[in-house]
Amino acid sequence: MKRMIRNGSLLIICLVLCRAQVTHAQKYSLLIKGGHVIDPKNNIDRIMDIAITADTIAAVAADIDAAQARKVIHAEGLYVTPGLIDIHSHNFAGTEENHYLCNGYVALAPDGFTFRCGVTTVVDAGSSGWRSFEKFRTQTIQHSQTRVLAFLNIVGEGMRGGVYEQNTADMDAKMTALTILHNKQYVVGIKVAHYVGAEWTPVDRAVEAGKMAGVPVMIDFGEQRPALSLDSLFMIHLRPGDIFTHAYAKLRSRMAIVNDQGQLQPFALAARKKGIVFDVGHGGSSFSFSQAIPALKAGFYPSTISTDIHATSMNAGMKDMLNVMSKFLNMGMDVSGVIKASTWEPAKAIQHEELGNLSKGAVADIAILQVMKGKFGFIDASGSRMDGSQKLECELTMRAGRIVYDLNGLASLPYQANTTTVSVEEHAGGAEN
Repeated sequence: MKRMIRNGSLLIICLVLCRAQVTHAQKYSLLIKGGHVIDPKNNIDRIMDIAITADTIAAVAADIDAAQARKVIHAEGLYVTPGLIDIHSHNFAGTEENHYLCNGYVALAPDGFTFRCGVTTVVDAGSSGWRSFEKFRTQTIQHSQTRVLAFLNIVGEGMRGGVYEQNTADMDAKMTALTILHNKQYVVGIKVAHYVGAEWTPVDRAVEAGKMAGVPVMIDFGEQRPALSLDSLFMIHLRPGDIFTHAYAKLRSRMAIVNDQGQLQPFALAARKKGIVFDVGHGGSSFSFSQAIPALKAGFYPSTISTDIHATSMNAGMKDMLNVMSKFLNMGMDVSGVIKASTWEPAKAIQHEELGNLSKGAVADIAILQVMKGKFGFIDASGSRMDGSQKLECELTMRAGRIVYDLNGLASLPYQANTTTVSVEEHAGGAEN
């Protein structure tokens, strides 16, 4: 009997030791294997494997042993990219009457539409000002799985619409800059939008605040009556690194970057040479094929691709981030260029170069995408349709090492009857948030 007990004890010890050795051998939480990795920061555009430990990218190499990972995702035939960064979004959702995008009904809480599109970071484009940012931070930013950053509106009230956005007395450069400096982990710049006066006050105050806080300015320019000069905006009032959004808009109240003869305006090229960032900011009324197609044919590609997403634009021609990216894919940009304009270039524009890349040690924000082939239609702000043969779709999204969206169950085991139910953490790869 004693010998049996002793032998049983030895067997248990051996099993424990064997399990410990296997656990030790599996040094990665998750391995994405065989995908076409596009990482513009590191000039990677080829088949590679990506290993993740907890919330961090642990290795990027040509062939990582699958036995080293607790979970393996096979991504053959798919693109593996950094998590997408949408630098023009409106997320200050609330229930205040007559508040438009500032704690109002038209803005969107991010988690419901980001992950299904491969987006892991959004930058709210001026929905809040210095008076309302604290509410936005506590109500939305701190309760979102999506990383939410923000441009602070130069108007203290934020993007309430109507007369509130015309109040130059509420455009306080000092208070804007101080609010940014006290919230540097969240606020990445300053936004000017919707001003209809024919003077430069909003732009100049925003740039003044930007100099104080050391951040860029994003300009939504186009409602002045009469229209102000884009040439003057770019060459006199803005600085290198400042951002011009709605770059391909065709509006009656704004100069356009492509003239009526379909030619790119010389001031657009001069502005790009100066260092102005040209952002798409599609929105509901701010993207026109009559601007974008000739501009791209002239080699004037967007610096950054973004949505200007809100409840109106997402149900119109814009739809979502991947739909906007797909438009540029069908207008002549290659996949690598579209990914670069949606990851690494936005990260640089908002001065957060720890994002938008797949470097070893970077946070594991990752999108797995496929390019579908077929017949697709794309709509601009005027309702015009462009036919296309390619469309991006998100297969899986990972935020800080955790699987937050999986369209077709890439990370799941095939169904078998009488199998043991797995925990949410195990399904997600076991990584922490």
